[in-house]
Amino acid sequence: MAAGLKDMKRVFSKEKTFRPKKKFQQGTMRYQLHKHAQATLSGGRDLREAVRLPHREDLNDWVAVHVVDFFNRINLIYGTISDFCTDESCPTMSGGPRYEYRWADDHNYKKPTMVPANKYISLLMDWIESNINNENVFPLDTSTPFPKNFLPLCKKMLTRLFRVFVHVYIHHFDRVVAIGGEPHVNTCYKHFYFFVTENNLVEKRELEPLVDMTRRLCGH
Repeated sequence: MAAGLKDMKRVFSKEKTFRPKKKFQQGTMRYQLHKHAQATLSGGRDLREAVRLPHREDLNDWVAVHVVDFFNRINLIYGTISDFCTDESCPTMSGGPRYEYRWADDHNYKKPTMVPANKYISLLMDWIESNINNENVFPLDTSTPFPKNFLPLCKKMLTRLFRVFVHVYIHHFDRVVAIGGEPHVNTCYKHFYFFVTENNLVEKRELEPLVDMTRRLCGH
């Protein structure tokens, strides 16, 4: 997967990234976990095994590392098609006619609100980024405990990030194919899918929009 990401960056080198990449501070335990995860993936290890919590590691730390990693990767993927995802082409955040997603947060959208797909994804990335940058939510010091609502919050983040995959695959995959990004997006999706299902982080009903494709790609 690490090699795949490098290839993806070369393929997408002329495309814009939707958000600046988030990095782990060198010397921290989470940085070491991140390097461990990357080494495992680049070593050709089966993705189903690579997503399993390492022995004696904390689940919160493992999830934190992957939330940041998937945030970076999905930003990169969406950045490749964002010029084609407009208010006119995608007036709702949807995955075909059966699935539509409304945005809600604790600030400007207290009630679920229908917004264009590009607005939904922009709000999503802003919301995730603000949480990643909040040391009360993602503490930098391992002596600082995670908040009690950390895993439920990460589940919500990952559920909403999955919806970006849904939208890209159903509405914009022709663009991904046109720039040669299909193998890399598929690998990123498989990594994401195996991680969230291994660790029970996304409800099964949320995965339904891509169930046929997932069966072909992941054998599930």
